[in-house]
Amino acid sequence: MLPKKNILCIACSAGGHLTEAILSVEGVEFKKYFVTYKLPHTAKSLLDQEVYYITNPHKNPFKYATNFIQSLKLYMKKRPKFILSTGSGMAIATCLIGKILGSQIIFIETGARIHTPSLTGRLMYYFSDLFIVQWQQLLTYFPSAIHGGSLL
Repeated sequence: MLPKKNILCIACSAGGHLTEAILSVEGVEFKKYFVTYKLPHTAKSLLDQEVYYITNPHKNPFKYATNFIQSLKLYMKKRPKFILSTGSGMAIATCLIGKILGSQIIFIETGARIHTPSLTGRLMYYFSDLFIVQWQQLLTYFPSAIHGGSLL
């Protein structure tokens, strides 16, 4: 098992997932870094933050392989104690690698999912050490989750 550093990795896709992730770590004093993919607005959203860009696989098996390799290399370099994700699929490899290698996984189901869970949420529910939903209705699908309320 690798020694963990008191570092928080925030792994999420760009856009609304990134906005929710930024809001969820406001005031957190841990050394932290973001793992996402590059869009025109991403750099502006993460100004003054440590950020690493990896491939967005978006349902492409070859891109998932690339994403996995990039995620593994970055994980081995940083060795975070905690990984927080708000989804989507591009963050799965980072979270699963972290889980296997001993990081604590925190997953926040996207606020866009009010009545039914996301595909990423359905998978990450089984691997997360802490699973948070933003809408109480989702506790039906995730009975061990915590209702944290809306981030936006």
